[in-house]
Amino acid sequence: GFFQSYAVEVDIKDASNATCLYADWMMRFLITYESNNSDYKTTTLHLSSNVTHNGSVCGNDTQAALVAVQFGEGHSWSVNITKNNETYQGDFITLTYNTNDTAVFPDAKRKGPVTVLVKDPLHPVQLNTVFVCHNSYSIEAENITQIFWNVTVQAFVQNGTVSKKESRCPADTPTSAPTVPPTTANVTTASTTTLSPAPTPTPNPVENPDTGNYSLKSGNKTCFLATVGLQLNISQDKPHLININPKTTIADGACGNTTATLKLNDANSTLIGF
Repeated sequence: GFFQSYAVEVDIKDASNATCLYADWMMRFLITYESNNSDYKTTTLHLSSNVTHNGSVCGNDTQAALVAVQFGEGHSWSVNITKNNETYQGDFITLTYNTNDTAVFPDAKRKGPVTVLVKDPLHPVQLNTVFVCHNSYSIEAENITQIFWNVTVQAFVQNGTVSKKESRCPADTPTSAPTVPPTTANVTTASTTTLSPAPTPTPNPVENPDTGNYSLKSGNKTCFLATVGLQLNISQDKPHLININPKTTIADGACGNTTATLKLNDANSTLIGF
Protein backbone atom coordinates (compact mmCIF):
# COMPACT_ATOMS: atom_id res chain seq x y z
CA GLY A 1 0.00 0.00 0.00
CA PHE A 2 1.09 3.57 -0.61
CA PHE A 3 0.44 5.82 2.37
CA GLN A 4 -0.80 9.40 2.11
CA SER A 5 1.66 12.19 2.92
CA TYR A 6 0.53 15.76 3.35
CA ALA A 7 2.29 18.92 2.20
CA VAL A 8 3.13 21.67 4.68
CA GLU A 9 2.95 25.36 3.77
CA VAL A 10 4.27 27.98 6.19
CA ASP A 11 3.96 31.69 5.34
CA ILE A 12 5.30 33.83 8.20
CA LYS A 13 4.50 37.55 8.25
CA ASP A 14 6.44 40.39 9.88
CA ALA A 15 5.01 43.31 11.88
CA SER A 16 3.90 45.03 8.66
CA ASN A 17 2.06 41.85 7.52
CA ALA A 18 4.60 41.20 4.75
CA THR A 19 5.96 37.69 4.10
CA CYS A 20 9.37 37.29 5.70
CA LEU A 21 9.73 33.49 5.54
CA TYR A 22 8.05 31.05 3.17
CA ALA A 23 8.28 27.25 3.11
CA ASP A 24 6.31 24.57 1.30
CA TRP A 25 7.46 20.95 1.44
CA MET A 26 6.65 17.28 2.04
CA MET A 27 8.44 14.94 4.42
CA ARG A 28 8.19 11.67 6.30
CA PHE A 29 10.36 9.78 8.75
CA LEU A 30 11.59 6.18 9.05
CA ILE A 31 12.14 5.48 12.76
CA THR A 32 13.64 2.36 14.31
CA TYR A 33 12.50 1.74 17.89
CA GLU A 34 12.69 -0.99 20.52
CA SER A 35 9.51 -2.99 21.11
CA ASN A 36 8.23 -4.59 24.31
CA ASN A 37 9.78 -7.86 23.10
CA SER A 38 13.21 -6.15 23.08
CA ASP A 39 13.51 -6.51 19.31
CA TYR A 40 13.78 -3.52 16.96
CA LYS A 41 11.13 -2.43 14.48
CA THR A 42 11.03 0.28 11.84
CA THR A 43 7.93 2.39 11.44
CA THR A 44 6.99 5.32 9.21
CA LEU A 45 5.85 8.61 10.70
CA HIS A 46 3.83 10.71 8.26
CA LEU A 47 2.57 14.25 8.52
CA SER A 48 -1.10 14.46 9.38
CA SER A 49 -3.65 16.76 7.78
CA ASN A 50 -3.77 19.00 10.86
CA VAL A 51 -0.36 20.72 10.99
CA THR A 52 0.32 23.87 13.01
CA HIS A 53 3.37 26.13 12.87
CA ASN A 54 3.45 27.69 16.32
CA GLY A 55 6.79 29.25 17.23
CA SER A 56 7.95 30.00 13.67
CA VAL A 57 9.78 33.35 13.48
CA CYS A 58 11.13 35.61 10.72
CA GLY A 59 14.66 36.11 12.02
CA ASN A 60 16.99 39.04 11.31
CA ASP A 61 20.69 39.90 11.18
CA THR A 62 21.22 38.80 14.79
CA GLN A 63 18.46 36.20 15.31
CA ALA A 64 18.00 32.95 13.36
CA ALA A 65 14.78 32.33 11.48
CA LEU A 66 12.80 29.30 12.62
CA VAL A 67 10.38 27.02 10.80
CA ALA A 68 8.53 24.95 13.39
CA VAL A 69 5.61 22.56 12.78
CA GLN A 70 3.55 20.36 15.09
CA PHE A 71 1.48 17.38 13.90
CA GLY A 72 -0.21 14.17 14.93
CA GLU A 73 -0.14 12.90 18.52
CA GLY A 74 2.59 15.08 20.01
CA HIS A 75 5.13 15.11 17.14
CA SER A 76 7.06 18.20 16.05
CA TRP A 77 9.79 19.22 13.60
CA SER A 78 11.79 22.42 13.21
CA VAL A 79 14.80 23.92 11.46
CA ASN A 80 16.58 27.12 12.38
CA ILE A 81 18.00 29.15 9.49
CA THR A 82 20.87 31.61 9.89
CA LYS A 83 21.94 34.54 7.70
CA ASN A 84 25.60 35.16 6.95
CA ASN A 85 26.61 38.11 4.76
CA GLU A 86 24.86 37.40 1.43
CA THR A 87 23.55 33.88 2.11
CA TYR A 88 21.21 31.94 4.36
CA GLN A 89 21.50 28.30 5.42
CA GLY A 90 19.72 25.72 7.54
CA ASP A 91 21.58 25.16 10.78
CA PHE A 92 20.06 22.41 12.95
CA ILE A 93 17.01 20.21 12.37
CA THR A 94 15.13 19.03 15.46
CA LEU A 95 12.63 16.15 15.36
CA THR A 96 10.57 15.17 18.39
CA TYR A 97 8.44 12.04 18.04
CA ASN A 98 6.10 10.71 20.70
CA THR A 99 6.11 6.94 21.24
CA ASN A 100 2.81 7.30 23.15
CA ASP A 101 1.25 7.50 19.68
CA THR A 102 0.18 3.84 19.56
CA ALA A 103 -0.95 4.08 15.92
CA VAL A 104 2.68 4.64 14.88
CA PHE A 105 4.48 2.90 17.78
CA PRO A 106 2.01 0.18 18.83
CA ASP A 107 4.37 -1.70 21.14
CA ALA A 108 7.18 0.75 21.97
CA LYS A 109 9.17 -0.17 25.07
CA ARG A 110 10.14 3.45 25.74
CA LYS A 111 7.17 5.76 26.26
CA GLY A 112 7.04 9.51 25.76
CA PRO A 113 8.71 12.14 23.54
CA VAL A 114 12.12 11.46 21.98
CA THR A 115 14.14 14.34 20.48
CA VAL A 116 16.82 13.97 17.80
CA LEU A 117 19.06 16.84 16.63
CA VAL A 118 20.91 16.74 13.29
CA LYS A 119 22.97 19.23 11.30
CA ASP A 120 21.32 20.43 8.09
CA PRO A 121 23.68 19.26 5.28
CA LEU A 122 22.38 21.58 2.52
CA HIS A 123 24.62 24.28 1.10
CA PRO A 124 24.12 28.04 1.63
CA VAL A 125 21.64 29.85 -0.61
CA GLN A 126 22.04 33.41 -1.87
CA LEU A 127 19.73 36.00 -0.31
CA ASN A 128 16.71 36.92 -2.43
CA THR A 129 16.85 33.38 -3.89
CA VAL A 130 14.38 30.58 -3.25
CA PHE A 131 15.66 27.05 -2.60
CA VAL A 132 13.81 24.41 -4.65
CA CYS A 133 14.15 20.62 -4.60
CA HIS A 134 11.51 18.50 -6.33
CA ASN A 135 13.32 15.17 -6.07
CA SER A 136 13.61 13.39 -2.75
CA TYR A 137 16.66 13.56 -0.53
CA SER A 138 17.25 12.11 2.92
CA ILE A 139 19.11 12.91 6.13
CA GLU A 140 20.14 10.10 8.47
CA ALA A 141 20.92 10.44 12.16
CA GLU A 142 20.95 7.83 14.91
CA ASN A 143 17.92 5.59 14.30
CA ILE A 144 16.01 7.98 12.03
CA THR A 145 15.91 8.70 8.29
CA GLN A 146 14.23 12.00 7.38
CA ILE A 147 12.98 12.12 3.78
CA PHE A 148 12.07 15.38 2.00
CA TRP A 149 10.66 16.18 -1.44
CA ASN A 150 8.81 18.97 -3.30
CA VAL A 151 10.68 21.52 -1.17
CA THR A 152 10.39 25.29 -1.67
CA VAL A 153 11.99 27.53 0.98
CA GLN A 154 13.06 31.14 1.21
CA ALA A 155 14.17 32.75 4.46
CA PHE A 156 14.71 36.47 5.00
CA VAL A 157 12.32 37.34 2.16
CA GLN A 158 12.85 40.87 0.85
CA ASN A 159 9.97 43.29 0.23
CA GLY A 160 7.42 40.63 1.17
CA THR A 161 7.68 38.81 -2.17
CA VAL A 162 9.08 35.31 -2.67
CA SER A 163 11.84 35.46 -5.29
CA LYS A 164 11.51 33.94 -8.75
CA LYS A 165 15.25 33.23 -8.79
CA GLU A 166 15.85 29.58 -7.86
CA SER A 167 18.70 27.62 -6.33
CA ARG A 168 18.22 23.92 -7.13
CA CYS A 169 19.38 21.00 -5.03
CA PRO A 170 21.90 18.47 -6.42
CA ALA A 171 19.10 15.87 -6.75
CA ASP A 172 17.34 18.11 -9.30
CA THR A 173 20.45 18.73 -11.38
CA PRO A 174 20.50 16.50 -14.48
CA THR A 175 23.66 14.58 -15.16
CA SER A 176 25.03 15.42 -18.61
CA ALA A 177 25.83 12.51 -20.89
CA PRO A 178 29.54 11.89 -21.46
CA THR A 179 31.00 13.12 -24.72
CA VAL A 180 31.94 10.23 -27.01
CA PRO A 181 35.07 10.95 -29.05
CA PRO A 182 34.78 10.12 -32.77
CA THR A 183 36.15 6.80 -33.94
CA THR A 184 36.41 5.13 -37.30
CA ALA A 185 33.13 3.42 -36.48
CA ASN A 186 31.05 6.56 -35.98
CA VAL A 187 32.64 9.22 -38.25
CA THR A 188 30.31 10.25 -41.10
CA THR A 189 31.88 10.76 -44.52
CA ALA A 190 30.41 12.27 -47.66
CA SER A 191 29.22 9.78 -50.25
CA THR A 192 27.17 9.77 -53.41
CA THR A 193 25.77 6.37 -52.53
CA THR A 194 22.17 6.29 -51.29
CA LEU A 195 22.25 5.13 -47.67
CA SER A 196 19.63 2.97 -46.04
CA PRO A 197 17.94 4.51 -43.00
CA ALA A 198 19.50 3.54 -39.70
CA PRO A 199 17.65 0.80 -37.86
CA THR A 200 15.60 1.85 -34.86
CA PRO A 201 17.61 1.02 -31.74
CA THR A 202 16.14 -1.59 -29.47
CA PRO A 203 15.44 -0.21 -25.99
CA ASN A 204 17.49 -1.71 -23.21
CA PRO A 205 15.50 -4.28 -21.27
CA VAL A 206 14.72 -3.44 -17.66
CA GLU A 207 16.73 -5.59 -15.29
CA ASN A 208 14.82 -8.04 -13.15
CA PRO A 209 14.74 -7.13 -9.45
CA ASP A 210 16.96 -9.02 -7.05
CA THR A 211 15.22 -11.65 -4.96
CA GLY A 212 14.95 -10.83 -1.27
CA ASN A 213 14.27 -13.03 1.74
CA TYR A 214 12.00 -11.28 4.24
CA SER A 215 10.72 -12.68 7.53
CA LEU A 216 8.89 -11.70 10.70
CA LYS A 217 9.06 -13.24 14.13
CA SER A 218 6.47 -13.60 16.86
CA GLY A 219 8.52 -14.14 19.97
CA ASN A 220 11.19 -16.65 19.01
CA LYS A 221 9.17 -18.20 16.19
CA THR A 222 9.14 -17.13 12.57
CA CYS A 223 5.56 -16.34 11.59
CA PHE A 224 5.93 -14.80 8.12
CA LEU A 225 8.27 -15.77 5.28
CA ALA A 226 8.52 -14.16 1.86
CA THR A 227 11.04 -14.85 -0.87
CA VAL A 228 10.28 -12.43 -3.68
CA GLY A 229 11.69 -10.02 -6.23
CA LEU A 230 9.72 -6.76 -6.37
CA GLN A 231 9.39 -4.23 -9.17
CA LEU A 232 6.93 -1.31 -9.13
CA ASN A 233 5.54 0.19 -12.33
CA ILE A 234 4.23 3.66 -11.50
CA SER A 235 2.52 5.68 -14.22
CA GLN A 236 2.46 9.43 -13.67
CA ASP A 237 3.55 11.70 -16.51
CA LYS A 238 5.29 8.63 -17.92
CA PRO A 239 5.85 5.05 -16.73
CA HIS A 240 8.51 4.74 -14.04
CA LEU A 241 9.99 1.44 -12.91
CA ILE A 242 11.42 0.94 -9.43
CA ASN A 243 13.28 -2.18 -8.35
CA ILE A 244 13.18 -2.87 -4.62
CA ASN A 245 16.71 -3.60 -3.40
CA PRO A 246 16.75 -6.31 -0.70
CA LYS A 247 20.13 -5.09 0.58
CA THR A 248 18.67 -1.71 1.59
CA THR A 249 15.15 -2.80 2.51
CA ILE A 250 13.98 -3.24 6.10
CA ALA A 251 11.21 -5.72 6.88
CA ASP A 252 8.70 -4.91 9.61
CA GLY A 253 5.15 -5.86 10.51
CA ALA A 254 3.17 -8.10 12.81
CA CYS A 255 1.47 -11.52 12.94
CA GLY A 256 -1.98 -11.97 14.45
CA ASN A 257 -4.30 -14.92 14.91
CA THR A 258 -6.10 -14.37 11.59
CA THR A 259 -4.01 -11.74 9.77
CA ALA A 260 -0.35 -10.97 9.15
CA THR A 261 1.19 -7.75 7.81
CA LEU A 262 4.59 -7.38 6.18
CA LYS A 263 5.93 -3.84 5.61
CA LEU A 264 8.98 -3.22 3.45
CA ASN A 265 10.81 0.09 3.76
CA ASP A 266 13.17 0.67 0.86
CA ALA A 267 16.03 3.18 1.07
CA ASN A 268 14.42 5.12 -1.81
CA SER A 269 11.57 6.04 0.61
CA THR A 270 9.17 3.47 -0.88
CA LEU A 271 6.87 1.75 1.61
CA ILE A 272 5.04 -1.42 0.55
CA GLY A 273 2.61 -3.32 2.73
CA PHE A 274 1.32 -6.86 2.32
